[in-house]
Formats: sequence, C-alpha cells, structure tokens
Amino acid sequence: VVGNSPGANASAVADLALALLLALMRRVLPADAYVRAGGWSGAKPSPMLKPPRGLTGAKVGVYGIGEIGRKIAARVAGFETEVAYHSRSRHDVPYTYIGSLTELVEWCDVLLVAVRAGPDTENIIDAGMLKRLGPSGVVVNISRGSVIDQPALIAALADGTIAGAGLDVFAQEPYAPDALAEFPNVVLTPHIGGHTQEAHRAMQDCVIANLAAFFAGQPLPNPVQG
Repeated sequence: VVGNSPGANASAVADLALALLLALMRRVLPADAYVRAGGWSGAKPSPMLKPPRGLTGAKVGVYGIGEIGRKIAARVAGFETEVAYHSRSRHDVPYTYIGSLTELVEWCDVLLVAVRAGPDTENIIDAGMLKRLGPSGVVVNISRGSVIDQPALIAALADGTIAGAGLDVFAQEPYAPDALAEFPNVVLTPHIGGHTQEAHRAMQDCVIANLAAFFAGQPLPNPVQG
C-alpha cells in the first residue's frame, strides 16, 4: 500500500504564492535594492519605482482549484480582487468558473498556477498563452516547472509580452541561473512553498498516522488511490 500527506502543506504553499505575487506587483525586490544601494537617501531616480498597479480591482485567475488552489483563491480574494478559476471540472467554491484555460488567461490580469503536473499540463502555459495574458499581466507558478514553457517565458519577459513573473518552481531543479534571473520584474524562490515548520509537522503527522494504521492492520487514513 502507498500513503501520502494530502493537503498537509497547502496553507504554506498558498502563503508563498501570495508572497511572490505581492513582491512582484509591489516591486519589493527593486525597492529593497534601491534602499540598500543608497538610491533613496541620494534621491536618485529609479524607473522600477514608478507607481505600479496594485491588486485592488485586479482580475485574478487561478489555474487548478485543489487544496492549494482553493487556499490561494481565498487569500487573494481578501485583497478586493475579482477571482475566477479553471480546472477539469466545476467545484463548489464561491468563485467564477471559466470553462477553458485560454478563456481564463484572456480574462485575467494575474494568473496563479496551482494545477497538478502531468502529460496533459506539460508546457501548457506556452508562448500563445503568455501573449493572451498581455503586457500588463503577471504569472505566478507554485505548482511544477513543467507547466510553463520556460524558454517561452524568458522570451515573453524579454520583449514585454507580459509584465512579470513569480516562480517557486522551474523546468530543472535546482535552478541554475540563466536569462530568467537577469530580469528585475521576476521574483525567484528555491521551491520552498511547503517549507514551514507547521507544514513539516503536518506532513510528519500524516506519515506517522499511515504507518501506525498499517502496522495495526487497519486501512491507511491517507491512502494513494490506484
């Protein structure tokens, strides 16, 4: 038998998705660098610190509405946004369902990727999808790097097809810096979405519960369905 820890780190991953989004949209990294380098104290102009678009009133599309996607949607809704989602089927959630990924991407200003990885989602966010997101659109990916065509993403950032990206996952990990790391409108983290003390404890609790049930001859509380 095979057990897992479903949803144990969902809250942690959702938190990081919002951290990436806020850092990206409010240009936290360039602002931090500006202060550290003395630009603010020296009254030096900074193109990256022109007034950015805020989240209030933004159209946020969540791709994938599993445990993590639902928590992301609940969090981002608190920022006075309009939230919609796309998944393989409609769910009982208080957000607008959009029947195709193409329509979701064309509709939204912010695309949050929380879909499961697999052959059907490999490179599904490609050059065409990024073009539909548009020059003021941003994408945040906390699912798996395979979902986004990374060379297409680099090209879209280079030519202004989209406004920015926040990534916790990459096509190859650990990520070796390439052209993607040179953009000031990109926020990168080393696949740490589920890396909190609470998430680790929750995962360990699931493992212990599964082991205890197995050795007691009982059904696993968290089985992987074949």
